[in-house]
Amino acid sequence: MMTGVKAGLVSADVLRREQQELRRHERNNKHLEEESRHSETVFRDKSGRKRDLAQEQLEQRQKAEAQSKRDEQYAKWGKGLAQGRQQQQNVEDAIKEMQKPLARYIDDQDLDQMLREQEREGDPMAEFIKKRKAKENKEKKEKPRYNGPAPPLNRFNIWPGHRWDGVDRSNGFEQQRFARIANKKAVQELAYKWSVEDM
Repeated sequence: MMTGVKAGLVSADVLRREQQELRRHERNNKHLEEESRHSETVFRDKSGRKRDLAQEQLEQRQKAEAQSKRDEQYAKWGKGLAQGRQQQQNVEDAIKEMQKPLARYIDDQDLDQMLREQEREGDPMAEFIKKRKAKENKEKKEKPRYNGPAPPLNRFNIWPGHRWDGVDRSNGFEQQRFARIANKKAVQELAYKWSVEDM
């Protein structure tokens, strides 16, 4: 039979012996049963090494946080930084306007400044003010200059500024080119010194 006892007609002695044998076998395996009841499950990878699930969950959580930060940053960049600043400025202006009283008097500086900045048709001084503002803007339009450490050399001798941020994103071609040029010049100089050594 499946339990390990004999099948068919069995005497009482044989049956008693088989039951004692089964009880002894169960007693011997009792400590194994207790150990396995309180043991934790061991997870293994394909190669058979034990996996630390808590560490893996911590790493996954850190990766998810980094990914969410990166996604948030890209979403912020996708909306446009200048537009975000403009929206923030509009909100601040609206809050500032809400704090002002509804009735505005003649000595209100903000009202006076707003009225002065308005351009009216037929204003004789408007042309003069436009020219002066255009001249001021022309003076301000100077392109920004780079004020950092010496940038990496490039074949166009362009300094970082409004067209290039100074970060070398090349595959190393320019460094190899400069190394070849320097090597060629050194070989030529060495050859010249060797040729005029006797003179």
